[in-house]
Amino acid sequence: MSEINEDKSFKNTVLVVAALAAFLPALFSTSVVLALPEIGSEFNADAIEMGWIMNSFSLAIGIFMLITGRLGDIVGRKKLFLFGMLLFTCSTAFTVFSQSIYILIIFRVLQGISHAIVYSTIMAIVSAVFKTGERGKAVGINLTATYLGVSLGPFYGGILTQYLGWRSLFFLLLPFQILTLILIKYKIKAEWADSAGEKFDFKGSLAFGIAIFGCMYGFSILPSMQGWIFLTGGILFGVLFVFIEKKVDHPVLEIGLFSNNRMFAVSCMASIFAYSATSAVGFFSSLYLQYLKGFDSTTAGLIMISQPLAMTLLSTLAGKISDKKNPAIIASIGFGIASLGLVLFWFINENSDITYMICLLVIIGIGFGLFSSPNTNAIMSSVDKKYLGIASGTLGTVRTIGQMLGMGIALMLFSFYIGREQITPSIYPDLLMAIRAGFLVFAFIAAAGIFVSLARNKRNNIIK
Repeated sequence: MSEINEDKSFKNTVLVVAALAAFLPALFSTSVVLALPEIGSEFNADAIEMGWIMNSFSLAIGIFMLITGRLGDIVGRKKLFLFGMLLFTCSTAFTVFSQSIYILIIFRVLQGISHAIVYSTIMAIVSAVFKTGERGKAVGINLTATYLGVSLGPFYGGILTQYLGWRSLFFLLLPFQILTLILIKYKIKAEWADSAGEKFDFKGSLAFGIAIFGCMYGFSILPSMQGWIFLTGGILFGVLFVFIEKKVDHPVLEIGLFSNNRMFAVSCMASIFAYSATSAVGFFSSLYLQYLKGFDSTTAGLIMISQPLAMTLLSTLAGKISDKKNPAIIASIGFGIASLGLVLFWFINENSDITYMICLLVIIGIGFGLFSSPNTNAIMSSVDKKYLGIASGTLGTVRTIGQMLGMGIALMLFSFYIGREQITPSIYPDLLMAIRAGFLVFAFIAAAGIFVSLARNKRNNIIK
């Protein structure tokens, strides 16, 4: 009986640490969106530069997520997680002292790297501790913590930005980051390194990092010639990466996870579609509410809570259901609901009733809440425990690729409709057109995601 209690206590501790690790970056990410107008005003930043405050964070995650997931399998996930939380804490503290938009972006890159380390290792730890049949519930709880952070972020960011300034967003997170460091250091004694002793694939990691940077940065500055050059270079390095991975004994990415595991491959593709369709919703909503509707950051934050709150309420339930039912069906229903909310945003204008916007945000939140937990459970349950770190890193990478694509589309539309201009009342009509066009594009992406999600088989092909 004591062993059972100890096992339960250990699992609960892991869940608490994982929840904190998921909650803090999510709170941090969504709170920054509400501070963009104030940051832009202080640093005289244009719309594109404000977009890069968000994009630099996502780009760093995309480059390092897969790499750190594999590194955790080799050196130990707890050890790497501890380092990631330490880096997150330090980079957050330094951000308070940013004196220009470019310095701020550099610290955002460091925060993105730390988030990649934390997310890739903690999801692998949760998947290692909780076996098939209970993993969906654990993943759902972890994602609920994430969406709780996403839910509170707009309110946290709005009220602090209005009354204490945008720098307070970073400063007031530090005590909670330190608490997480203490918990992981002293309360979790176990270590997970299922690939200990294997060589780390430095060549493949370098090629992968260059490929992701080239593709994502290039895409974000299209249709310029520089954008096409970076995009082409990224694709070429991506081909080189695949070639390297097929030749090395211990690759950073097991290509067989995609070629021999339909559930894993299609679930990852579904993630790209989902995050591409929804990642810029908060960015657009913040600008619409504060510029076009004239709300202060606190009011805008309270309105924006509606989407992530719906996601929070559904994540654990959707995760439980995915332990018993085919996650592809649940996720596909979520795609359909989200696409409906996105397409209805096309009809929004400067005179739209705010209740209409709240209803649409709730619809999108319900759809994404039904998608996320089942899709994550499908990915993590489709691989052997030896590949949990790689699977976790891959999940984070494809999620970030989707986020970068979504933000890239947003920045392209801003470039087309607005250009490199500060947002002033004279360009509000162009801003509205860019936002409406973005929501229409995202609705088509979400609709296509329904068919991608349905292309999965049931969870019966696990790569050993």
